Amino acid sequence: MSNVKIVPGSGGNQYVPYDSRTGNESIVYFTRDISPEGIRKMYQRISANLTGRIAVKCHTGEPKGPNIIPPAWVRELMENEIPNGTIVETNTYYDGDRFTTESHRKTLSVNGWDKWTTVDIMDEDGVDHYPVEGGKWFKTIGVGSHMKNYDSLLALTHFKGHVMGGFGGSNKNIGIGCADGRVGKAQIHSHDVNASGKFAFDVKHEELMEKISESTKGTIDHFGKHVSYINVMRNISVSCDCEGIEAEPVVTPDIGILASLDILAIDNACVDILFALPDKDNRAILERMLSRHGLRQLSYMKELGMGNDRYVLIDTDNGDVRIDAAKAAEAAVEFKGSNQYD
Repeated sequence: MSNVKIVPGSGGNQYVPYDSRTGNESIVYFTRDISPEGIRKMYQRISANLTGRIAVKCHTGEPKGPNIIPPAWVRELMENEIPNGTIVETNTYYDGDRFTTESHRKTLSVNGWDKWTTVDIMDEDGVDHYPVEGGKWFKTIGVGSHMKNYDSLLALTHFKGHVMGGFGGSNKNIGIGCADGRVGKAQIHSHDVNASGKFAFDVKHEELMEKISESTKGTIDHFGKHVSYINVMRNISVSCDCEGIEAEPVVTPDIGILASLDILAIDNACVDILFALPDKDNRAILERMLSRHGLRQLSYMKELGMGNDRYVLIDTDNGDVRIDAAKAAEAAVEFKGSNQYD
């Protein structure tokens, strides 16, 4: 038995400018059209590899949470582009309105999802364990047992801040969102995963970011090339959607929608755009990311070989010309809010 102590990396509170990165570039698509049509347009760019039974992982929200991707928008995507797809979720690790399958379904009803679809709570019937190749924290990660019922995965992500992770992009959506509520999420959040009845959140900073990323790797390795990513940069609170109506007010402007086949490239592009905003617009979200050492998500995904942190950002609104993050940031508009449940 090895006695080697596992040590997390560093630098999660240090931003690496694009020009300081090395390696290949991946394609990331961008539109300023923050609407159901914009999501559909982005989906069409990255959907060719999504075949068979398609799982769509999105955050369905706490009761009346104000910042989630509107269910009506997701409905339009599903009915027009993915008619045989299934929205998937897992139960939470914290004791709240999505802690059990029963309470989770009540919350789904409050938010209107059950008016037009049935969300698959993937850990309703237990947990499966997927290998994490190259991980230093995990050999396997616990995921909802229903995941094996799908051939492809679309991460449809509301990009925002996160109270522990600094930010929540595609990596957080999959790494925490596909981990089952009792085993996988405990592996990520707690140092004492075997303590009966104990739901500790004592993992933080670089260690947390690395564990989230290893969890994600277990899931996306399972699907292979059959994974795509869409990040919606709208209603960007520093709070995660898991905070529901208690989320901090939105002070960062809406930006656009991004899509890619590369999870690192798309999350890094979103972070780059936020860093390119004027100080008055990005101060709160950058403080949240840096104070939680959230940028370790990006550097560790690169170390794990999960993608490229360099990318070609394609402006789909203007003839597919290449733009940089600063140009994309110019698209930012004042947050105006909306009723998610009309």
